[in-house]
Amino acid sequence: MSRAQRLLELIQILRRHRRPVSGAHLAEELGISLRTLYRDIATLAAQGAHIEGEAGVGYVLRPGFVLPPLMFSEEEIEAVVLGSRWVAESGDGSLSEAARNALAKIVHVLPAGMTDHVLGSGLMVAPTQRIAADAEPKIREAIRKEHKLRIHYVDREGETSARTVWPFVLGYFEKSRVVAAWCETRQGYRHFRTDRIVAVKLTSERYPRRRHALVKEWRAIEGIPTADKI
Repeated sequence: MSRAQRLLELIQILRRHRRPVSGAHLAEELGISLRTLYRDIATLAAQGAHIEGEAGVGYVLRPGFVLPPLMFSEEEIEAVVLGSRWVAESGDGSLSEAARNALAKIVHVLPAGMTDHVLGSGLMVAPTQRIAADAEPKIREAIRKEHKLRIHYVDREGETSARTVWPFVLGYFEKSRVVAAWCETRQGYRHFRTDRIVAVKLTSERYPRRRHALVKEWRAIEGIPTADKI
């Protein structure tokens, strides 16, 4: 691996972590000595990378540093193509269209050799039964804006209830989609299958807590490990 490739890989590793990463871990992943790692950190900092931390504590990359775009390896391209094709097949209408548009934009700006690799990729997604519910675009918008939703939900016994919820996670499973939310009606965290939401209204009212705080508390209650990586 050339030094330029190593510096790029170091940036990519730091981008994957949201919390400080020890120098020993970074050096081991890159296959270099700590001394070399410290020199690489200093080089990137001199080039404008917002890397905070120090030896013995750990390092974190703050937003604001932009590398030349779309410097993908062949395996990274395959991962992007496969993921985009899965979303195009399985997502709701607007998400499916967004996946196709995103992939088209990526193909348009890639070097010619990479474009051929994308178009000729042997990784395909088998046709699946689309299970996306009509409520999902509004759920995703509510999560982005941190706004409350008013829903009518049918439980497994067939009973319908009206709820006001604070949605913060939409989980994609093989045969269902599940939104995790704080339910004002039940005064607790609840999970709702999107195909059982028969009516949904996106309100203009923000919920009173930040989404990341709800996610953190929900993870602790459910025993879900904290996501330190993207």
